[in-house]
Amino acid sequence: MRWWKIVGLAGLAGVAASGVAIARAERKRRAYTPDEIRARLHARVADEAKN
Repeated sequence: MRWWKIVGLAGLAGVAASGVAIARAERKRRAYTPDEIRARLHARVADEAKN
């Protein structure tokens, strides 16, 4: 029965780590200004047009 507790705690730690990673990525994404986002999108479209 003890190993179930270990598996449960490991799963909980994995969920918490995933939440932290998602929150960090969201903060990084929201740090862009609208002009930076527009420039990145234009660059991405131009890159795809070349290929």
